[in-house]
Amino acid sequence: MYLDFNKLSSDQVYFHIIQSLIPRPIAWVLTQNRNQSYNLAPFSYFNAVCSDPALIMLSLGKKPDGSRKDTLVNIQERKFFSLHIAHTELLPALNQSSATLEYGQSELDDLNLKLCDFAPHPLPRIQTCRVTYACENYQIHTLGNTAQHVIYGKINHCYLDDTIITYQDGGKIKLHADKLDPVARLGASEYAGLGEIIKLQRPA
Repeated sequence: MYLDFNKLSSDQVYFHIIQSLIPRPIAWVLTQNRNQSYNLAPFSYFNAVCSDPALIMLSLGKKPDGSRKDTLVNIQERKFFSLHIAHTELLPALNQSSATLEYGQSELDDLNLKLCDFAPHPLPRIQTCRVTYACENYQIHTLGNTAQHVIYGKINHCYLDDTIITYQDGGKIKLHADKLDPVARLGASEYAGLGEIIKLQRPA
């Protein structure tokens, strides 16, 4: 099958991309609403883009009614966010947090998740997540015919749970992917666990 994306609607393009560009990491993003409650939402148009400075990228569409997503509003207005890497035990909560709510209504109200201090970051983190990045807005670009927003977040510091790391010679930290057990996004309503880990040395 050959698909000409130039002849497809944006919905059709999105449908084909999310089913073929797999697996995708998921950013579980916590921001603060104007009423001081917390918004929590997952995004799978997400990855690392730079190491100096340390930058990640989130790409956000719009709500079904065409308005800006709460995560975008909050980052534009208050700049800080906590970005979590969820593990498979947290998948039901992650999926539930993707529901569209009225602005200011917190997804955390219906989720059995505890927050904890993430100082010096001004926002908390989800206590049970094994990796969390403390981020602030670096740049926001608007692109495309339907105003997709690309957020570049600067990572200021990172939390790693002690259960997923070991220390190697020279003080290097080894993060064990199987112990992190991250959730990956597939197409439609499908997710994946890590599966088999294949180790190959890079050629010289």
